Amino acid sequence: MSPRRLLHLIGSVELATLALMLGNIATVHAPAISRVLGPVHGLAYTVTVLAAVLVMRGRHRVWLLALVPGIGGLLAGRAASPAPFAGDTDDLYV
Repeated sequence: MSPRRLLHLIGSVELATLALMLGNIATVHAPAISRVLGPVHGLAYTVTVLAAVLVMRGRHRVWLLALVPGIGGLLAGRAASPAPFAGDTDDLYV
């Protein structure tokens, strides 16, 4: 799995858990949902930053972007490699 794909996947989980937590707070505010999603989101954020540090390859920009809460993983994945996702390159030039 490429570093870009890995960071994109982890960043998506981080963003999804944040959106679910905010949605819970804005609507029903169920404590059980908060008890589950809080640690899951914290773990996703930590994994995002650690993965960015491990795949940065000497570029500080990648892990600095990963520190942005919520969308940091997606931003870091975008900066991890300049090439687009596998399979996307052929569709652009047809």
